Amino acid sequence: MTILFANRRTTGFVTVLILSAVVLGISAYFGHEFLPNHAADITIFSLVVSSLTILVLIVLLVWSQPRIEAFWLFVLAVLWLAMGAWYDDLQGHTDCSALTDALRTTTNTGTISSRAYCYETKVVEAFSWMTFILLAVYLIILIALTGRSQVLGRPYAWQEPIIELPWFGEYPGYPGPYQYSDGYAQNGQMMPGYGQPTYVYPGMMGGGQMPYVIRQNPGESIVIQPGMNGGAPFVQQVQA
Repeated sequence: MTILFANRRTTGFVTVLILSAVVLGISAYFGHEFLPNHAADITIFSLVVSSLTILVLIVLLVWSQPRIEAFWLFVLAVLWLAMGAWYDDLQGHTDCSALTDALRTTTNTGTISSRAYCYETKVVEAFSWMTFILLAVYLIILIALTGRSQVLGRPYAWQEPIIELPWFGEYPGYPGPYQYSDGYAQNGQMMPGYGQPTYVYPGMMGGGQMPYVIRQNPGESIVIQPGMNGGAPFVQQVQA
C-alpha cells in the first residue's frame, strides 16, 4: 500500500465529512423551521447534497477504484458548487451585522432573528465553497496520479484498488522486492544506485534462493532469460 497517498486521502475525506456534517446539521434546522412552506427548494437541496456526500465518502473509504472515485468526486463537486452559488445568490450581498434585532424571518412556528438566519446561511455558503475546492483539488490530484501510474507500467490503473495509487515520487503497487526503482525510498530505505534504474528479478523463492539484483548501466537495456532447470537466469546488457 502507498501509505502516503492513503493517509492524505483519508485526511481529506475526513475533512469533507466534517464540513458536510456541519452543513447537514444547519440544513436540518432550516428544514425544521421552514419546510414545507418557506425556502423549500434550497433547504431540500442542501439536505440532499450533504447527506449524499457523507454516504458516498463512507462507501469510498471502505473500497474504491480511481474511475469510481473520479466520477463521484466530479458529481459531488458540481453539487457543492451549485449550492455555494445558490446561497451566495440568496444572502451573498447582505451584511449580517447591519441587521437589527427587530428584523424577523417568518418560519412555520413563528419567527426567528433575521441576523441569526443570515449568519447561518453564510456558514453554509462558506462551507459549500470550501467543500467544492477540496473535492476539485483532490479530483485533479487523482487524475494526475492515475495517469502517472499508467505511464509507470500500470495500464489498468483506473480499474485497480485506489490504495495502490502512488504519491508523487513513489511507484504504484504494494511495497516489496519485485518493483522497479529509480532511487526512491522503498520500505523506508534508499535503494542502491540512486538515479540508476535497478531491477529485482525473483528467484525460486520456494527453494530458498534470494532475488537477483541487476543494476542497469546508463544507455543500456537489460535482457533476462530464465535459467535451465530452475537455475540462475541469464542476464545480458545490450546497447539501447
